[in-house]
Amino acid sequence: MPMPRAAKAHRLRTIFVLTFLAVFLLPIVVRASAYAFAHGPTSWRDTNWSSIGLLPPASAYPQARVLVMSARAGGLKGVVAVHSWIVIKRTGAHAWARYDVVGWGNPLRTNNWPPDGRWFGTAPTIVADVSGPAADALIPKIEAAVKDYQYDRAGDYRIWPGPNSNTFVATVLRAVPELGAELPPNAVGRDFRPLPYAGLSDSRTGIEANLWGLLGIKIGRVEGIEVNVLGLVAGLDWRHPAVKLPGFGRIGFDAATPTGAATL
Repeated sequence: MPMPRAAKAHRLRTIFVLTFLAVFLLPIVVRASAYAFAHGPTSWRDTNWSSIGLLPPASAYPQARVLVMSARAGGLKGVVAVHSWIVIKRTGAHAWARYDVVGWGNPLRTNNWPPDGRWFGTAPTIVADVSGPAADALIPKIEAAVKDYQYDRAGDYRIWPGPNSNTFVATVLRAVPELGAELPPNAVGRDFRPLPYAGLSDSRTGIEANLWGLLGIKIGRVEGIEVNVLGLVAGLDWRHPAVKLPGFGRIGFDAATPTGAATL
């Protein structure tokens, strides 16, 4: 006999709830368990903020370069989120410039840490890396987006759902879609918007619907497919094959933009 309609509806609800738990909550539980057994630094004073030696002295690197970097956030935030920042250097410049947003004092900071420094003891990963003439062409747009960032006053920062450090970098990436880059899915706050939004995705290679960064969906060539629930993102990356899971970010092939050109 065919299954009654009420039974079918109950079965579909059960499948939906179990899928949600498996995709959005189980990864967080696993990450939290790993955090509980880790023995990392417990305070800002105890941790290591030094350079990982990735970048040479600016005076020894004549080319222009743009990097977007991220590293696991500190404390309990590190269970679910990373911290992101931007590094630039014009052709012939004798210093790197690093831009971060933080949660104390005036949020927008310049050169408070080494450009390739650890964040709360964790070595950064490269999200995007462009050098040479392509970087020189992008730097004025990046600097303008940094200057125009609207949440740069004391008190503007909000850990969740944003605006936070990842909101800042995502805002710059929206202003410079030529980078062809997207922050990791566990860059909580990257999808924050002050108003509901429907339109082109950040990279302008797809579409997005977004309710204040709390609920949304993206489909695009750069973004792949993503579902956002309360700032936690799950999905698939088909450009650089990977799955995206809350807490873990991407699990798959490296997604960093190759040095030398922005890949669109």
